[in-house]
Amino acid sequence: MFDTIVLLTGPVEEAALAAVLRRQNPRLDVRPAKSLDELEAFDQSVLARARLVAFVTSVVVPARILGALGFGAYNFHPGPPHYPGWVPSHFAIYDKASYFGATAHVMIERVDAGPIVGVKIFDIPPNTNVLRLQELVFAELARLFWHLAPALATQSEPLAELSVRWSGTKSTRRSYAAMCDIPADISKDELERRIAVFGAGHYGLSLTVTLHGREFRYTAPEVEHKVDAPSIVPAEQVVEPA
Repeated sequence: MFDTIVLLTGPVEEAALAAVLRRQNPRLDVRPAKSLDELEAFDQSVLARARLVAFVTSVVVPARILGALGFGAYNFHPGPPHYPGWVPSHFAIYDKASYFGATAHVMIERVDAGPIVGVKIFDIPPNTNVLRLQELVFAELARLFWHLAPALATQSEPLAELSVRWSGTKSTRRSYAAMCDIPADISKDELERRIAVFGAGHYGLSLTVTLHGREFRYTAPEVEHKVDAPSIVPAEQVVEPA
């Protein structure tokens, strides 16, 4: 019998999302997890009556856990279906994309490849940088979570799948690192473009250039109150769009 949701997300997001789920089903047992080790600690009997919901997490859930879940697993990805993979906001800004979005999908062994169950698309305002785009997509993810929460919390059957399919090149930590590897003959425009998107030193990856066997690293100017990623909208602020 379905009575448990394992919520795989960060500690700030956990409190807000758990409150939304319990509002839909007060009898629901919501169990938090923040890492693969915490997932591994769940007893098989718990997983057999549970559904996994992952929200903007870097944890790759292995097939053995996905297979043990009695009611499936769903992930909320901070990008649209045409931007699968790691930190898609950076690549969208680099590509000068005009629109972006948030995606909910079934989790399968391959990352960002399962059937899609929810999508929110929005236009990217002019002069939007990476951090602002992350804020915008987190807000859309919160709305998408709110929209799907009744089914996630009460419906034992799988969520309805959309006809939308994944597309585009899947970004990875390796492809991000490649953008930080600056060729010595890079044009001024391309250098400025990479500095604007990848120059903040996020995720421990910095822009570097190698000249005559020596590596030089770009250091971004210090900015007050620098934040690597925004927090989720608090539960009380999450409302359905008009």
